[in-house]
Amino acid sequence: MVKIKFILENKEIYVPRGENLLEAARKSGVIIDAPCNGNLSCGKCKVKIIDGKVDTKKSHHITDEEWNEDYVLACNSKVVEDITVKVPRETFAFMKDVKIDDLSNQKDREIFERAKRQVLNNGMEFKSYVRKDYLEVDTPTLDDNISDWDRIKRHLRNHLGYTHVFCRLPMLRRIPQILRKSDFKVTITHIPRGNGRTTIVNMEKGDTSSRLFGVAIDIGTTSVSACLVDLYNGELLSKASSGNAQIKYGADVINRIIFSTKGDGLEKLNQAIIHETINPLLTKMFKSAQVDKDEVIAFVAAGNTTMAHLLLGVYPDYLRREPYIPAFLRAPFIKASELGIDVNPETFLYIVPSVASYVGGDITAGVLSSGIWASDKNVLFIDLGTNGEIVFGNKDFLMTCACSAGPAFEGGEISCGMRATNGAIDTIKISDKTYEPQFTVIGDENPIGICGSGIIDLISEMMFCGIIDRRGKLNRDLDTHRIRFDEHGMGEYIVVFKDEYELSKDITINEVDIDNFIRAKGAIYSGASVLLSSLGMDFSMLDKVYIAGGIGNSLNIKNSIAIGMLPDIDEDKFMYIGNSSLMGCYLTLMSEDGRHKLEEIANHITYVELSVYSSYMDEFVSACFLPHTNMEKFPTVKQLLKE
Repeated sequence: MVKIKFILENKEIYVPRGENLLEAARKSGVIIDAPCNGNLSCGKCKVKIIDGKVDTKKSHHITDEEWNEDYVLACNSKVVEDITVKVPRETFAFMKDVKIDDLSNQKDREIFERAKRQVLNNGMEFKSYVRKDYLEVDTPTLDDNISDWDRIKRHLRNHLGYTHVFCRLPMLRRIPQILRKSDFKVTITHIPRGNGRTTIVNMEKGDTSSRLFGVAIDIGTTSVSACLVDLYNGELLSKASSGNAQIKYGADVINRIIFSTKGDGLEKLNQAIIHETINPLLTKMFKSAQVDKDEVIAFVAAGNTTMAHLLLGVYPDYLRREPYIPAFLRAPFIKASELGIDVNPETFLYIVPSVASYVGGDITAGVLSSGIWASDKNVLFIDLGTNGEIVFGNKDFLMTCACSAGPAFEGGEISCGMRATNGAIDTIKISDKTYEPQFTVIGDENPIGICGSGIIDLISEMMFCGIIDRRGKLNRDLDTHRIRFDEHGMGEYIVVFKDEYELSKDITINEVDIDNFIRAKGAIYSGASVLLSSLGMDFSMLDKVYIAGGIGNSLNIKNSIAIGMLPDIDEDKFMYIGNSSLMGCYLTLMSEDGRHKLEEIANHITYVELSVYSSYMDEFVSACFLPHTNMEKFPTVKQLLKE
């Protein structure tokens, strides 16, 4: 056995000689970014060997300078002796601690209010399906000696009109002690079923009828966001987000599905999302709002189809194999205790239904919150998360497709990319004279990477400044220290020099990054184009375009059009609607009518498989330029480039 010491994390682990360093880090609980899951294609798992040696080989991801400073790729290194390892903070920046969001953020509040109006303006009730009632139950006597359970049922029948009352065994086991410790004055939490039927899911001492809470959560491939809600009035009490801990097993769903098929991979993925991601989020929110976990009695979650399978620990491999069949699209109600989620164990988890293998419940929830289903106008809905999903329609029809955009919009497959969290550069402007950048950073912290909105700005600015051509290749003739080329001829633009902020490496974007992003934006544009053309329509017929996803609040529509990600139409038609999946979960949590509408939406969306359209690949190839091979489709960008 050999010892590995991770100095920043202050952790030590003993592993067999020859153990892969990335796997050893995972076993010790040290998080290292590895979007490609160790197949040597991304180069993000760089670590520095402080003491000792590993069996490794230099790859093109390691510069000569880094190699001389003992940087290696963890996935490409075997531990052959005792070593000390430093994991650079940029290497685990994607998994920064749980962030409690500022509820005073006006833009976020407007998004929630807009989603709420979608329910109210369409005649649906905004009221939780869960109820709480205070009971003063008759105390037992020798003359009135019926059982505790019958006594509760009698009270509910006589005072609240429930003729059929149910509970599960864990609840029944608690009743005798709670009744006597509270002098038979208790508050019950129950779920009415109609026709005089209800199910008791919690019982508390005394009168706690004024406290009733629920959780809505969006389980993204890269990021997870949640909010704690007062079920009486819909008020947001706390909102939090973090990286999805599953990302250490791969940045995209395909890599995670493959990992799930190996040994205990499925169990590790399930544990990562529940115990390393969701439960820490809940703990932080409960603490910030001073709410006890047993008071949380409703839970709605949405995610893509793969995330739903991994949350429940359901084998997902057939999702990626033709004919791409999921184990389920609609999951049954599940008790929190069955999954180990830290809320009241009797809480039912409702998982928003998916539409197809690659169009999940996050899109169903997004359609609900966006209001497309009630619109008279033609609306295009684009979700810019780790996967690219598009919906087009109105109150009469809904069509959807999925694009293989990859994780670029959340910083994946980009050498200095990261999700939109503190430390991420989210807006960039470049001088067309000096080629020097100016930028803003989320949280006003020192920069450690670039998120999706920042990458869009950066590529757009580089194009207009002549730093790159329309293929995304760097201009070799510019006289600036911001551009450099390595020994292989690979060019990169330096946004931040490491010495400016004491970073372990410069924050750059290289030609491979740009190519990856161009392909991602090309997938979105071509997917939307084919979806509309399948109905004999084009972008000129759009009335509204809603942009959703984790790309961040700083999305610049003008720059998004300039690089050819969005169609060149009137900018007033575009609206960023935030995390529409989380909004949809919130509406479902607060409205039984909303949940019924959600089910209806899932049943009526028509899924379009892009690969069956012979024109799709031609559209995609044409869209893999800046902004497009056919500049007539981008007249305003064409004019700006001339100027």
